[in-house]
Amino acid sequence: MTMKRLGTRLLAAAACLPLLAAVPAGAAAAAPRAGAAAQAGAQAVQAGVQTGPELAASWTGPLSTRGRYIVDANGARFKLKSANWAGAQGTWEGSGSTDDPANNQAGQVSHNIPLGLDRVPLERLMADFHGLGLNSIRLPFANAMIHDPAAVPDSAVAANPQLRGRTPLQVYDAVVAALTADGFAVVLNNHTTGYRFCCGLDGNERWNSGQSTQAWEDDWVFLVNRYRANKRVVGADLRNEVRRDTWDDPNWGMGDAHDEYAAFEEAGNRILQADPDMLVIMEGINWYGIPAAIFSHGRPMLTPVRNLSNTLIDSGKLVYSAHFYAYTGPANTGAGSGPGATGDPRYEDFTPEQLAQVVDDEALFVTQAGQHFTAPVWISEFGAGGRGSTDAKEQAWLHTFTDLLAARDADFAIWPLVGWADTAGRPLDTWALLSYDPAGKRTGLTDPGDWRAADWTKLVGAPALTGPVAPVNHWNMLDLDHGDQNVSRRMAGVDWSSGNRKGNCPDGQRLVALGRSDSRGLCTDAGEPATGTGDWVTVTDERYVTGGDWASGYNKLQCPDRTFAVGYSVHSDAMSALLCAPAAGPLPTTGRAVWFDHGDNRPATGGSVASDWAPGHYKGQCADNEYVAGVAYTWKWLHYGVPDALLCRPLA
Repeated sequence: MTMKRLGTRLLAAAACLPLLAAVPAGAAAAAPRAGAAAQAGAQAVQAGVQTGPELAASWTGPLSTRGRYIVDANGARFKLKSANWAGAQGTWEGSGSTDDPANNQAGQVSHNIPLGLDRVPLERLMADFHGLGLNSIRLPFANAMIHDPAAVPDSAVAANPQLRGRTPLQVYDAVVAALTADGFAVVLNNHTTGYRFCCGLDGNERWNSGQSTQAWEDDWVFLVNRYRANKRVVGADLRNEVRRDTWDDPNWGMGDAHDEYAAFEEAGNRILQADPDMLVIMEGINWYGIPAAIFSHGRPMLTPVRNLSNTLIDSGKLVYSAHFYAYTGPANTGAGSGPGATGDPRYEDFTPEQLAQVVDDEALFVTQAGQHFTAPVWISEFGAGGRGSTDAKEQAWLHTFTDLLAARDADFAIWPLVGWADTAGRPLDTWALLSYDPAGKRTGLTDPGDWRAADWTKLVGAPALTGPVAPVNHWNMLDLDHGDQNVSRRMAGVDWSSGNRKGNCPDGQRLVALGRSDSRGLCTDAGEPATGTGDWVTVTDERYVTGGDWASGYNKLQCPDRTFAVGYSVHSDAMSALLCAPAAGPLPTTGRAVWFDHGDNRPATGGSVASDWAPGHYKGQCADNEYVAGVAYTWKWLHYGVPDALLCRPLA
């Protein structure tokens, strides 16, 4: 995360100012949760664990999504119960020798590989991970790791001598292989560009900080191809905590070089072209603006998705994610004092009811069924200082937050999984669930004395949906605000309306709605007719108009009979063409005109009618059991050629 407690200090989260720096952790005094409760919690965790063979037998890769749930290859719910095994993103804090513990996060020198391999054999690490009740691992990496030719020092893999002489990427390979062989699902997480960690203005603010967007995408395609045969490598978590750099904010949908929405969608589709089995996981914007009262600033996370969601070439592969820590807030960087500190509330300042509302507003609203944005939400980072911590507000927050995750049946990943302990067994990073001293002795969450054990047990053992998940219908946006949006495999690279901005629905979906004056559309697969053989048709005039003049005095683009609209093109915001796909069988040719020139005209019930995919503009939408057969528009009366009506025909 951009805001991690590093040993006994905080690094301010969103790195909005060059002067933003580490600040002391809060020192509120409180007794840790009772040792008896923690010990009982640890025993409960141990009682519910699976061995490697048991975990491996319990699910089949690859994973996909059905509405708000992630499912395995058999359509059974697979709830991500995860932890972050950090280290390969780097631990160096940006100054001094990279080998000096004093210059590394919590005094831990990872040598740019997952932490702990110097102290514990892989097979024992796997057993300890199972002991926590985990079924999946978020595995951070730096882009630098992919290109690093140097072998890691022998000391970095002292407990795993079989890894001597390997590069960081080759060690990462071995970790992936060990995890997946033991039944864990692995999510690859692009955490940083270079090995510097963590936060603020560290050169890792955006996906294209220190590298081009093209290079970032190429690295993703390289990794996806590298693990393509391993179906327990289930997801690509595109980038960690996108945030402001010195001069520029990230944005969601402006079409420039800082547009996270566009960059993530493009990368996600390249990944799916390389490996259609991967989940594509997208975080929202972690921070924008300058954290001072006179400037706009905040942590929007997934809020922009409410009006501008992503559409991938495979509808069942998108997962959104968000991070929550007690000492940050919707407009609070996490800094305790100095530049970057504000008086805005932190998440730990909210009542349980307020926290539930803000978590819904920033993230979990995405799980609402039947909307253009509907997808699983993975809370892929949260955590708190454990053994030895006396921060009463943080402890209360973790209790409330884990209650919330349990009640919402949310997928989760705690930060971090592995850390170091000193020779007396004291964790260097008290946030780690498992800490190992130089001799490999463990001090972990399941050992007596960690107040978090009860909350963790509650979370991993919470009642959850299990078993088969019914298939769902999808509604997906098309956004032509700044260019083409081609999310059809069939039409990839086909310029079917030259010189115009084009939108193609994902294969297996049809056009069901258009916005007026904003070039946005909506696709669905609800009741989707089978696509027939034959050419797809580009319609630019009225030659196919049949069934009477359904929009007298207006220009009409109408698909040939026995075809349905799957795409459209615009010039400025004026209609240019419809793209029509053949149906495998006859389609009704009677229908109705749906006018939306003076206001919204959408069904009272049905897909995505409870959400606004074209804010500030009128929208016309056919019913879920209809298809778009035509669009009417005019250049008269200052209408400028934008769509005014749809011809909606029944599917049967």
